[in-house]
Amino acid sequence: MGFYADQVFPRLMDWIMRAPRFQELRRQVLAPARGHVLEIGFGTGLNLPHYPKSVTWLTAVDPANFPNALVEKQTMAGSIPVKLVRLSAETLPFESGQFDWAVSTWTLCTISDPVAALREVRRVLKPGGQFIFLEHGRSDDPKILKWQNRLNPLQRVVACGCNLNRSIDALIRQAGLTIIQLERFQMDGVPRVAGSMYRGIATPHRPIITETLSSGRYRPIAPGAPGSGTV
Repeated sequence: MGFYADQVFPRLMDWIMRAPRFQELRRQVLAPARGHVLEIGFGTGLNLPHYPKSVTWLTAVDPANFPNALVEKQTMAGSIPVKLVRLSAETLPFESGQFDWAVSTWTLCTISDPVAALREVRRVLKPGGQFIFLEHGRSDDPKILKWQNRLNPLQRVVACGCNLNRSIDALIRQAGLTIIQLERFQMDGVPRVAGSMYRGIATPHRPIITETLSSGRYRPIAPGAPGSGTV
């Protein structure tokens, strides 16, 4: 992909994403994970220290050739067995119903066909499996969204395909997953065009659905209501 994409950008992002604010979010969102976990967009492995002991095995996919030193540093320090497969999430080579949980953190912004990748996530999850996501994307603030749209072509170049303005919850629902928890918030210490966060859990099935408000409270969403993911 070139020297910048293969060597410079991965090291830059590894340094940025090690900031305590990102690490704390990783710890929080990964806490429910159990059993055999699929992670799409492994990167340099920054999630590894934050998986709970209830995770027994991690299968990770990422098409990028990140510097081996960065990846090995994380995998060697972790206590979870890791199988890393260098491929895109749009076509997963795994049997259906294989994984207990799936995880994506700051990845759906970059995948070429995120709906295809999410459909694959849905396919490989076991019955009752759940998908944890923590992503940045399209802002609800019209002023911020205006700048996201303006800057997105430049962002895609300097950030190796990253998009500022993807509607993450809409993509998840398009893939046939049902969002059972969703929190939207503006992250402190991050440029506003890149700081609109989506955090939640989705499932291939249609259980009782809740939405996390900015206050941290949950409220039920009736089937068929806006945001329910049901028709």
